Amino acid sequence: MLSRVLSRFREPPPAEEGFEARTVRHQYGPVRLTLHIGDPNGEAWYDEEWPDVPELKFLPRYQTRPGATVFDLGAHQGVYALMLADAVGRRGRVIAVEANQFNVDCIKVNCRLNRVRNVKAVHAAVAEQPGTISFGRGNNGQVDSGGMHEDSQEVPAVTIDGLTERHGRPAMLFLDIEGYECQALRGAKATLDTRPDVFIEVHVGYGLEEFGGSVDELLGFFPEQDYDLYGSNEIDRYPKPFVGPGRDLANDRFYLTAIAKDPPA
Repeated sequence: MLSRVLSRFREPPPAEEGFEARTVRHQYGPVRLTLHIGDPNGEAWYDEEWPDVPELKFLPRYQTRPGATVFDLGAHQGVYALMLADAVGRRGRVIAVEANQFNVDCIKVNCRLNRVRNVKAVHAAVAEQPGTISFGRGNNGQVDSGGMHEDSQEVPAVTIDGLTERHGRPAMLFLDIEGYECQALRGAKATLDTRPDVFIEVHVGYGLEEFGGSVDELLGFFPEQDYDLYGSNEIDRYPKPFVGPGRDLANDRFYLTAIAKDPPA
């Protein structure tokens, strides 16, 4: 099968040294996808069925609809970007921002394998200010603010507001950026003023505090008059109101979903 896949590309798809690359086909929530597997992370995370992806049931009830633009920030190898591309349809767009070049190459391969043309891969890290930023920690990468990772290198840095200026208002922001959530949202003031829906993997204890962020700061980006908040985690992935006992989720890594109360028509 790999030989047939290679024949579709001018250069071989990316593969980590010593890893035997291959393609797989599984059900990922609402869509069936063919994916390139080129490293152990891809093998562990994507070479299996995903029968239920609750956020892909929840978010399309709101602004993630056909024709919308979505920003997938920290897109890894593009699996969520492809699912979101299905949700917004051919008239919609997914801007998939990923700082690791290997993963960007995988996104492009996976889009070609599935004949998806409404995903644009952007090689950059999302930050508070544009410019460059240090990024490392292998293919499950993370911003490196203090020389923590031996493999770190300078990569382009973009802000969410900069992405909005270039690609238009997003109906939804989908963030999985390994603890850099607050910094990214500090660079999103103009975008948040347009009331997009927002889904965030909040890395409590896994980078959020080390980068100077906090759950309190994160919640401050979504004031009660503008947003309804929902929480979930790996045990119960379906979003539930983030009030009362629901806020206990914030004691560990969790998912925060902010749904705009009065989005633009």
